[in-house]
Amino acid sequence: MRRLLLLRHAKSDWPADLEDRQRPLSERGRRDAPEVGRAMAKAKLFPALALVSPAIRTRETWELVSPALQNPGFRFEDRLYGAAANVMLDLVRDTPAEIETLMLVGHNPGTETLARAFAMSGDADAIRRINRKYPTAGLAVLELPINDWKKAAPPAGRLEMFLTPKTLDA
Repeated sequence: MRRLLLLRHAKSDWPADLEDRQRPLSERGRRDAPEVGRAMAKAKLFPALALVSPAIRTRETWELVSPALQNPGFRFEDRLYGAAANVMLDLVRDTPAEIETLMLVGHNPGTETLARAFAMSGDADAIRRINRKYPTAGLAVLELPINDWKKAAPPAGRLEMFLTPKTLDA
């Protein structure tokens, strides 16, 4: 089994004078991201590798989530910026087989589309929520019945949980 963690960046700000790639997190995003990291640690969701979009808002999300995660390896991945689900799936398939838990920190709509493609079974409430909305700082936890990332292929996956800032407040 392999575990895929798909994290959409936390809530960003929209300053008029900045390009999209340069947009920072909003105050709410800076509050939500560490909460997601703590929830991941509590659920023992520790990625061996995280691939992070180089956009400012995803970098800041990672910087606020990662302290709770026992120092995972990570790299900034240019292909994740604005990536469609098929590009994200290619990144998953390029992951070395020895990585058991992989995390992608990216953007919508690619993150949501890929999560939904794999989430055909699993926690029924989480599936309903992921199909309704994939909010900022949303984290899909997917179990894939494979032993090599090259074999990752939707819909062969199981949605174990879907964490969002609202579910953490509940």
